[in-house]
Amino acid sequence: MAVSKEEFRRWLGSFAAGVTVVTTRSVEGRPYGLTATAFTSVSLDPPLVLVCVDKKSESYPHFLSSGVFAVNFLAAEQEHYARHFAVSGGEKFRSIPFAEGSSGAPVLAERLGFVDCQVERTVDAGDHTILIGRVLAGDVAAEKRPLLYFRGGYFRI
Repeated sequence: MAVSKEEFRRWLGSFAAGVTVVTTRSVEGRPYGLTATAFTSVSLDPPLVLVCVDKKSESYPHFLSSGVFAVNFLAAEQEHYARHFAVSGGEKFRSIPFAEGSSGAPVLAERLGFVDCQVERTVDAGDHTILIGRVLAGDVAAEKRPLLYFRGGYFRI
């Protein structure tokens, strides 16, 4: 029996996940980003993480061509960032303060934390590509709480 996309989404929606904005840049230097919950650590030695990027995303080709990305962990009060970067198209960084990370990927000025990465490997995975990145830098704001996504909604601890 085949699993429908709707069933699969409903099932996995019952797994609470941290919310991130994953960013990169075009070869010309224009910033791109998207909201993602498909992020995890892979290895401590060397320090590796992975994120899954939808192949239909406007940002998708820029992750591949730049070879860099930053994963910005959203804080509880940043649901507006999650919604802003979840919409396709437009100048997403026009009103969002950011700095360039050591890789050249945009790092949001306001966030719970981040890791800045160089793409080490890509893995084709259905309608997504898994980007495995070597962590070059990172930081965390210990006083902030995370934004979570669960059953189609945003929650705070």
